Amino acid sequence: MSKFTAAEIRRQVERFLPKVLKPSRYLGSEWNAIKKDWDKTEVHMAFAFPDVYEVGMSHLGTRILYHLVNSYPEFLCERVFAPWVDMEETMREKEIPLYALESFQPLQEFDVVGFTLQYEMSFTNILNMLDLAGIPMRSEERGIDDPWIIAGGPCAFNPEPLVGFIDFFLLGESEEQLPEVLRLIAEQKTNPLPRRDFLVRVAQVQGVYVPDFYHVSYKDDGRIESIRAEEGVPAVVEKAIVADLDQAFFPTNPVVPYLEIVHDRMMLEVMRGCSRGCRFCQAGMIYRPVRERSQETLLRQMEELVRSTGYDEVALTSLSSGDYSCIQPVIESILEKHGDDGVGVSLPSLRVDSFDVNLAESVQKTRKSGLTFAPEAGSQRLRDVINKGVTEENLLDAVETAFKKGWSTIKLYFMVGLPTETQEDIDGIVDLAKKVANLGTKMGRRNITVTISTSFFVPKPHTPFQWEPQESKASVDLKQRYLREKLRDRRFKYNYHDVKTSYLEAVFAKGDRRLAPLLEWAVKHGARFDGWGDQFREDIWMDAFKEFGVDPHFYANRVMDYDDILPWEHLGSGVTKQYLVSEHHRALHEAKTTDCRHDECSGCGICQARGVQIILKG
Repeated sequence: MSKFTAAEIRRQVERFLPKVLKPSRYLGSEWNAIKKDWDKTEVHMAFAFPDVYEVGMSHLGTRILYHLVNSYPEFLCERVFAPWVDMEETMREKEIPLYALESFQPLQEFDVVGFTLQYEMSFTNILNMLDLAGIPMRSEERGIDDPWIIAGGPCAFNPEPLVGFIDFFLLGESEEQLPEVLRLIAEQKTNPLPRRDFLVRVAQVQGVYVPDFYHVSYKDDGRIESIRAEEGVPAVVEKAIVADLDQAFFPTNPVVPYLEIVHDRMMLEVMRGCSRGCRFCQAGMIYRPVRERSQETLLRQMEELVRSTGYDEVALTSLSSGDYSCIQPVIESILEKHGDDGVGVSLPSLRVDSFDVNLAESVQKTRKSGLTFAPEAGSQRLRDVINKGVTEENLLDAVETAFKKGWSTIKLYFMVGLPTETQEDIDGIVDLAKKVANLGTKMGRRNITVTISTSFFVPKPHTPFQWEPQESKASVDLKQRYLREKLRDRRFKYNYHDVKTSYLEAVFAKGDRRLAPLLEWAVKHGARFDGWGDQFREDIWMDAFKEFGVDPHFYANRVMDYDDILPWEHLGSGVTKQYLVSEHHRALHEAKTTDCRHDECSGCGICQARGVQIILKG
């Protein structure tokens, strides 16, 4: 139990808060925040986002699950985010435990703390937050008074480096499984079972993975020999899926922060899933199948959002919003209804091959802020390898139309280090950037700016490229320097992602549970906020690898065989291994796979195996 009460924490925090950066990160009490009576609710959950407030509050999943849990009268859900380094320093100095924003209750007092796993580079923040809360990092060291520590999100599809710290993981979409888990925790509070018996009950819930019941053995060369499931739990844990988005819970009274957050606007989730089949994209695989919301549902939700938030912009979110079959009529209806009140629409991403200038104009009526496209690769050959499905002609047509209509700022996203990449593909990035800029000049646009951003390819679990190695840091570093030199022109801005953090991301993306002790050691030696360039400490990680005799290249740079047992082999995204192998073969033969929404079934297995289907509303 914490030695501080909520009232004492609040009093202490209010004294020193003016001295820290962005104090409103730690205050709570925002518009639409939900404060429930602690004593009148059965289960108390803290929803923990392992990054700063501005990042966590911009995440749609945080909004959905916070309001979902609180929609049940018997449950209470409060929020907690990773305190920035100055706040953490002060809290440790004054021995103030990590607390939830709504009530200032210390995390130790909650029944369950649920982390969202959005990014491998936030793993250290999870352990650091537990430590700051006074909760033992390791599951085996926690007692009956400590909360259950659970986690979900995309990285739960390979959570093995976190095994030993998290009691159980939720795979897939939590709208139905999370309330079911909380009901079991309520029963456990009333009629306690031994820990193991309770975990056996939880493991029966669709998509719940309890690592204690899965035993991994290794070969002499370090590869996995077997993953054995105990009796009474599934051999493969298959994700939870929401079948019908129109029936799914969606909050229309989200918390409105006092300070500006990364995506400071209303959000409408128009669809889930993507069937484009980009071979590097984990989200495109693990969020299948495609399910759309109807226009009627979206317009009703929009009406309620405007009334409850006061925002003047709504983002139509999904993995590929331009693919939503009702996108044009929904935008027109929103602008017709709310445009006179100054409400605008934004689209997070526009695909080159589905670009519609009228669509772009309707969402940028007041100001032409710039258009963003993601060709991903510099040559058509490499775009075919990754199954991007766009051509140079698509891009130049879209850009020409945009220049004609008054845009002068274009952003282009590429990946460096993709499988089979050659120097010609790198030169293709430069050529494409020059063609776009020259087109703008030809069209008579002044002050043209073409921003080229490159990220370093990270092979991800449950994708056709999961068997691929990441290219060496030195090689990609040379490519980035080459691009920097070739793009020295006032018309261009070149941004690139740090090679060192992408390398560590690959280690943990493809890692197994042998990385857990190393992760704990790194946290105890100061690793945290690894995704932030100014906080990342490569020296700590290199020392950690040496300390435990772990070769990071074994995870990041090793070519894996199809018959290798992967660390995530017992976790199912619904997409079959045979499909991923087939797509990997097709990539190496530069063969494209069509989108199953408009063509024949590509055979990924999700619809047949799980009895779900693609739902299009247009």
